[in-house]
Amino acid sequence: MTTARPSVGAPIHPTSFPFVMGGDNIAVGEPKDRWTLLVVYRGKHCPRCKRYLNKLNDALQSWTAVMDVVVVSADTKEKALADKEEFGWEFDLCYGLTETQMRSLGLYVSEPLSEAETTGLFAEPGTFAIRPDGTLMLVDISNGPASRPDLEELLDGMKFNIDNDRPVRGTA
Repeated sequence: MTTARPSVGAPIHPTSFPFVMGGDNIAVGEPKDRWTLLVVYRGKHCPRCKRYLNKLNDALQSWTAVMDVVVVSADTKEKALADKEEFGWEFDLCYGLTETQMRSLGLYVSEPLSEAETTGLFAEPGTFAIRPDGTLMLVDISNGPASRPDLEELLDGMKFNIDNDRPVRGTA
């Protein structure tokens, strides 16, 4: 099944994800006061994801000074909570990303190689910067775990984009 790439400059389909620390959902794509960085990771089975999310957590104060940070995977609550507790992640960690949500974000979707990896479909990495009006400013998606945006460069670029009200690129 193919997935269409997301349309930058257009509103993303508003969606919400359950937050691991309570019964609340975290919504993205709805108008709000701040920008949002949405990071999709493969799940508990992925050691590269852990390294990447640990780097994000280390820089979290710099990120949250600029925008909200939401991280989500297709994992169950139990798996996501186990990672949050093991690594001490402080960002808003969500779980239960559905196949429909994966595809609406334009993510690559993979089947597990074995039950030792995971038991269901999961999304490959994706990073999205969402404007306060719910439109998509920036997209970085990968078809595998080895390719992700450099967090320091991304933060620097997002500060520049926000401070200078830069237009969306890549629309031609």
